[in-house]
Amino acid sequence: MRSRQRLLAAGMRLLLRCLRLGRRRRFWLVRQGEHLWRYGHLCLRSLLYNSFTNGDVVLDSLFEPVYWLVDHVTRWFGVVFVALVIVLTSSVVAIVYICLLPLILQTYPPGWICWHLAYGHWNLLMIVFHYYMAITTSPGYPPQAKDDLKGVSICRKCIAPKPARTHHCSICNRCVLKMDHHCPWLNNCVGHFNHRYFFSFCLFMTMGCIYCSISGWDMFRDAYAAIERMKLLEKERLQVAANQTYYQTPPPTFSFRQRAFHKSIVYLWVLCSSVALALGALTLWHAALITRGETSIERHINKKERQRLQKKGKVSAAPGSPGPAKEEPSSTCPSGLQVFRNPYSYGVWNNWKVFLGVDVPRHWLTRVLLPSPHQPHGTGLSWDVPPCVREQRAPLLAI
Repeated sequence: MRSRQRLLAAGMRLLLRCLRLGRRRRFWLVRQGEHLWRYGHLCLRSLLYNSFTNGDVVLDSLFEPVYWLVDHVTRWFGVVFVALVIVLTSSVVAIVYICLLPLILQTYPPGWICWHLAYGHWNLLMIVFHYYMAITTSPGYPPQAKDDLKGVSICRKCIAPKPARTHHCSICNRCVLKMDHHCPWLNNCVGHFNHRYFFSFCLFMTMGCIYCSISGWDMFRDAYAAIERMKLLEKERLQVAANQTYYQTPPPTFSFRQRAFHKSIVYLWVLCSSVALALGALTLWHAALITRGETSIERHINKKERQRLQKKGKVSAAPGSPGPAKEEPSSTCPSGLQVFRNPYSYGVWNNWKVFLGVDVPRHWLTRVLLPSPHQPHGTGLSWDVPPCVREQRAPLLAI
């Protein structure tokens, strides 16, 4: 009897303890809900009662979860993209060596053989070198201490000095010197110290894809016709087997080696042509930016700033050309308004020389047409006139 009473009392105590814990848990959930409601109410009030709020700020706030998801997916899948580039490039090189090179050696005259061997291996060397340097070279990061940096601001996200032309990368979660963009195919930011490697890789990869597409056009047509013939003969063979007419001779079948050969040729041509179109457009876009002395981010910044100043009537409506100073000897137009121009542009020819690091004429061979690990002009912290720029620019509206 006593043991039964003790068990009943123990059960009651356990029940009361569970109820007490459940009550505490319920109160904790209520407090968390109140905290989230107050935080959301504060965020909403900050959006509605902020004098700087406009449609762009509201859209950015609404799409912030999407931006966060894209940044994290790009960060984690960067290695996958790099592996994909290596695998696709290696497959094309293997097909060229196994399938195309024997045909070239057997059917082409000696002059064309020397041309294909020389150009193909040079282009492959340039692609491999610049891609390796682009993914392994740091884009450049500003120092955490201000020290003697001139004209720096403070980054709102990493709370650190932010020199001119420096921008914060949300994927790398740090500021990058002369940032252009974060490239998932490199798993790295494109900045001051690896911008040339990135553009050179895009240029030589496009040239290599165009070379493979043009050189393999006749082989692609023959391989495609052979594959269609394979499908037709396979259909005839199935029809013969279904009719069970033993007196008919079944159509010949293609061997596995022949099928693999023709399908490899089609795969190579389709892949190279697609990459040539997509990457060629990207290369032309970056070439236009380099010609104007801008990065992808600076292009949008300059465009918005030009529109803002035009609305205020401080600059002319004519677009400020980033060309050489001799085309615009004065910083004012005939109407008396100033002309908006990129302060980091030294003229079309000089922009390319600064970007490629060409100081003397022989550098076009040793630094452009041959692999070269030379560093770009400057440290990325200050933007003085490089030594290769001999012409002095006219006074500009420094924006």
